[in-house]
Amino acid sequence: MTDSAPETPEIPPTPFHDLDAYVALPRTGGLTLSPDGSRLVTAVSTLNPDKTKYVTALWEVDPAGERPARRLTRSAKGESGAAFLPDGSLLFGSARPDPGSSGDDADDPVPLLWLLPADGGEARVVAKRPGGIGGVVVARESGTVIVASDTFPSSGDVESEEKRRKERKEKKVAAILHERYPVRYWDHDLGPDAPRLFAGTLHDGDTPLDDPAVELRDLTPDAGRALDSAGYDVSPDGSAVVTMWNMLERGGLRQSLVVVDVATGERRVLADHADYEFETPRFSPDGSTVAVVRGKRSTPTEPVDQKLVLISVADGTLRELTADWDRWPSAPRWTPDGSALIVVADDDGRAPVFRIDAATGAVTKLTSDDYAYSDIVVSPDGATVYALRTSYLEPPAPVRLAADVADQQSVPLPAPAPSPALPGTVAELETTTSDGVRVRAWLARPAGASATSPAPLLLWIHGGPLNSWNAWSWRWNPWLAVAQGYAVLLPDPALSTGYGLDFIRRGWGSWGKAPFTDLMAITDATVARDDIDETRTAAMGGSFGGYMANWVAGNTDRFDAIVTHASLWALDQFGPTTDAAFYWVKEMTAEMAAANSPHNHVDSITTPMLVIHGDRDYRVPIGEALRLWFEIASRAEAEDGEMPHKFLYFPNENHWILTPQHAKVWYQTVFAFLGHHVLGKDWEIPAILT
Repeated sequence: MTDSAPETPEIPPTPFHDLDAYVALPRTGGLTLSPDGSRLVTAVSTLNPDKTKYVTALWEVDPAGERPARRLTRSAKGESGAAFLPDGSLLFGSARPDPGSSGDDADDPVPLLWLLPADGGEARVVAKRPGGIGGVVVARESGTVIVASDTFPSSGDVESEEKRRKERKEKKVAAILHERYPVRYWDHDLGPDAPRLFAGTLHDGDTPLDDPAVELRDLTPDAGRALDSAGYDVSPDGSAVVTMWNMLERGGLRQSLVVVDVATGERRVLADHADYEFETPRFSPDGSTVAVVRGKRSTPTEPVDQKLVLISVADGTLRELTADWDRWPSAPRWTPDGSALIVVADDDGRAPVFRIDAATGAVTKLTSDDYAYSDIVVSPDGATVYALRTSYLEPPAPVRLAADVADQQSVPLPAPAPSPALPGTVAELETTTSDGVRVRAWLARPAGASATSPAPLLLWIHGGPLNSWNAWSWRWNPWLAVAQGYAVLLPDPALSTGYGLDFIRRGWGSWGKAPFTDLMAITDATVARDDIDETRTAAMGGSFGGYMANWVAGNTDRFDAIVTHASLWALDQFGPTTDAAFYWVKEMTAEMAAANSPHNHVDSITTPMLVIHGDRDYRVPIGEALRLWFEIASRAEAEDGEMPHKFLYFPNENHWILTPQHAKVWYQTVFAFLGHHVLGKDWEIPAILT
C-alpha cells in the first residue's frame, strides 16, 4: 500500500478563473467633487453588449457614505471628463448623438460637451468643435470653462476647420507633413491637427426656448504642437489659464509653463529652464500662486528628480517646497485655505497620501496602510480628502480620510463596483543584496500553496523603469496567474520609485547590473520558501519589464520559460526609433546602450521565449520584436519537431493590449505557453488562433 498524494484544498471559483468573467468586471477611474461638497462623481467602464470594447458611464458616490452609488449617464458611446459648474451642474464629454443636430456627423462622431443640470432633467449639448472636445476644467468661482480641441493649423474658425476635415475625408488623404520632432506619441501619430485651448462661459439663449450654451473662444491659435499632452488649470476667478507648454529645442522639446490671459489671449512664460521640466500645474485658492511638479532633467550619469515647487503668478518667483524630501510628489491639490497641499507619492511599495505645509514644506503622511491612492480631491471646508484607493487586494474604489490626521486608515464609500473575490493571498517579503541594499516585493499565492503542495513561481517584472508594483492593474493582473496555480512575485528592483533617489541611481545607465542582480536576489529568497516550488519557475515582463525579461534570457538559464511583451531588444536600434528619441539620449550614452543591450547575448539564450508585441506601439516600436523574433528563431533548435519559441502579434494594438477579446487571447496564449514549459502540459494553441 502506498501513501496517497496530499489533497489540495478546493478553491471556490472567482472571476479570475474565467477570462470571460474577468474582462467583464467593472473598472472604476477618476473622481470629481461638486462645489458644495455634496456629490462625488466617478467613471465606471463596462463591456458593451458585443463584449468587444469598454463603455464608460458616470456614477455618483455619496461623500457621507450613507447612500448607495447611482448611475448618472447611459449611452452606447460612453461619457468621460466630468467637471462641475459652480451651480452644481455637471459637464462631461461624450460622442453620443446630439438630438439637436442634423446628423451629418453620424459617420465620424467626436466628443461633444454635454451638461447634466443640477436639478435633474435630460443632458444636453452645450458646446461642440469639429475636432471634438476634451480636458474640461472649470473656474471654481466664475464658472469659466476651459477645454482642449484638436484643430488644423490653417483653421481660423469653425467653418474653415470643418472644410479642411471634410476635404481630407472625401479625398482620403491621411498624409502628415512634419516640420519638427517628435512625430508620434505612445500609440498615435501627432498631426495633422494639434490641440488648442478654448474658453467660454455658459450663457442663456436669446429666447426662453433656447438652451444655454458655451460659446468657445480660441485662446491659443498659434500653439502649433506646444500643447501636446499638456496639463493645465484655470484660476478660480476664470481670468487666467496656466498650462504646460512644449518648448522647441534641438532634436526635441522640453516642458515649460505659460500663463494665458483668458480675456485677451495674451501669453507670457511663467517658468522655463534648460535643466528642468514642469507638469501638473495647479492654481492656489486665491489665484496668486501655482503649485507644480518640477522635474530635473536626466543625464546619462544622473537620473531625473522631482520636487514640488510654488511659483508666483505675478513675477515667476519660485520656491522649492520639498527640497529635503526623498520622494516624488504627484498631482498636487490645494486645501481651500491655501495653507497646504495634498499629494500622493510612491513609498515602499505603496502610494500614500501626504499633506505638505505650504509655508514650511513640512510633510505629514496621512495614510498608513498598504494602499496606493490617486485622484485626490479636497472638500470645500478643507476637513476631508476623497480619493480612489487600490492595492493588490482590491481594484480602485472611492474612500474618504481626514485632511489633517497622520497615519490614519481611509474609510471606504459605497462603490459602484464591488471588489471581486480573490483566488489567494498576498504577502510582503524582502531580502538584502550582496551590496547590502534592501529589496522588497509582493508575493501573491494560491490559496492552496503549502509545504506539501508548493506553487510554481512566476516572476513578473514591472515596466517603467521608474515605477513600482504598488497598485491594482487590469492589464497586468497577477490574480489570473494565481488562479492558474502560480505564485506571482512582484519585486521592486533598482530603478523602482518609492525608495529614494540613491535606489534609482544604483541602476541608472546600468540596466543589466543592479536591476538584474536585485531580481535574482529576491527570486532566490522567494524560492527558498517551502510553499514555492523552485523546480518550476518562469519570468515575464512588459516594456522595461520586457527588456529585463530579454536580459534574463541571455544571462541565466534558471527559468523554464520567459514571456517578453513590448520589449526593448537592441538598444542602438531602439533609441532613434522610439517616439521620444530626444529623451533616450538623456538616458544612456552609446557605450551604455551597447553594454546593456540584450541582443548582444542572443547566443546564450536557451530558455523558450514567448514574444508579444502590438504593431501600433510607438514607444517600443515593432522593429524590436521583429528583430528579436528573427534572431532567436534563426538560432533555435527544434525539439521533437517543435519550435520552442513563439511570437504573438497584434496588428492593431499598441503598447498595451486593451480590447477585451485581445486581452483574453493574450492571457490564453501566455498561460498555454507557461503551462507547456513550466507545468509539463501539451502545447495547445488558443482555439480562436487556429
